[in-house]
Amino acid sequence: MIQNLIRLSLKNRYFVLLIAAGLFIWGIFAVRNNPIDAIPDLSENQVIVFTEWMGRSPQIIEDQVTFPLVSNLQGIPKIKNIRATSMFGMSFVYVIFDDDVDIYWARTRVLERLNYAQRLLPQDVTPTLGPDGTGVGHVYWYHLDAPNMDLGDQRALQDWYIKFALQTVPGVAEVASFGGFEKQYQLVIDPVKLQYYNISLLDVMKAVKTNNNDVGGRKFEMADMAYIIRGLGYIKNIEDIESIAVGNNQGIPVRVKDVASVQMGGDLRTGIFDVDGKGEVVGGIIVARYGENADKVINNVKDKMKEVEKGLPEGVTLKTSYDRSTLIEAAIENIKTKLVEEMIVVAIIVIVFLFHWRSALSIIIQIPITIAIAFIILNAFGLSSNIMSLTGIALAIGVIVDNGIIMSENAYKNLSDWQNHNQNKNS
Repeated sequence: MIQNLIRLSLKNRYFVLLIAAGLFIWGIFAVRNNPIDAIPDLSENQVIVFTEWMGRSPQIIEDQVTFPLVSNLQGIPKIKNIRATSMFGMSFVYVIFDDDVDIYWARTRVLERLNYAQRLLPQDVTPTLGPDGTGVGHVYWYHLDAPNMDLGDQRALQDWYIKFALQTVPGVAEVASFGGFEKQYQLVIDPVKLQYYNISLLDVMKAVKTNNNDVGGRKFEMADMAYIIRGLGYIKNIEDIESIAVGNNQGIPVRVKDVASVQMGGDLRTGIFDVDGKGEVVGGIIVARYGENADKVINNVKDKMKEVEKGLPEGVTLKTSYDRSTLIEAAIENIKTKLVEEMIVVAIIVIVFLFHWRSALSIIIQIPITIAIAFIILNAFGLSSNIMSLTGIALAIGVIVDNGIIMSENAYKNLSDWQNHNQNKNS
């Protein structure tokens, strides 16, 4: 069969060359469209369900949040396994699907079941889906260099400007903020004053909550003009909170400032972010979407950051904390270097031992065509260009070269013997 295939190829050599050229051109497009990453994504096909209920112990979270969610998510089709963990104030449920399940189909099924499971959870507890990324989706970290700005203002700048801008970059699933202080209004209650005015802590909480809201009225007409009545009550500063009435004492309103002091503070933190031991900083983590080209996402994020920096306050810049594109580019550059080196070595060896440049040329041509075809197969199976796949291609180059040298040397020897035999026969 092999002899027939070789004979057919020799008789139709131009057709074979045309097929090889077509595969090479197809392979070039496959190389450009193939997702590039440094780390192979070996994570499971999972959907994360995150639920927050601050102030509750892990046991209460387990009994009232995690268990109802796990028991109701088990009925989803094509589920391989469900794992869950409960910690102080938070619950994580990992729904593992079969490998051939589309990730967005899985997220839709989980979201449908969460709407049903919501009624089993405590009031004001709402489960949410995690980002549509994977365990290796953290492709880029950055932090703010703002020596003249406190950590609270840096975190506000990150959460309300930088984060929203970077989330618009194609391929970004989430921008997770870290470091600094999340600003909040804090009421420091004086229990002695509460007792003096005969006001409970719940009265203060209820008054502050109900007074931080806009209400709608109705429309009325006057002098051929229509007016819409609204009640504007959203809190805008500390003075608005201090003026809220929480009760009365002998007909005199008791305000928040009479029983408490109001201040601007930071939310409770469970950790800090430090750079090179020089102090705390504020920054963000770019999480790439599932199946995206990591190198392209990083480059798009860098381009967007240049635009974002133009709107930052004076003296504030964005610095890179972790950039996976460095490793990606090093891996790509390594395969290019090895490819050129092996082409040169093969050409030298074949020319030195065979003294035949056409044989060397035939072997060198095989290398790029074979690599291009390999990328066609990678795209067909949905595999990215990473350290493992590129290393496999680099190792396979040796096999390609060995095969080419052996076949060329064997063909050269057989042709030489055939020519010598014919010469001896004619003589």
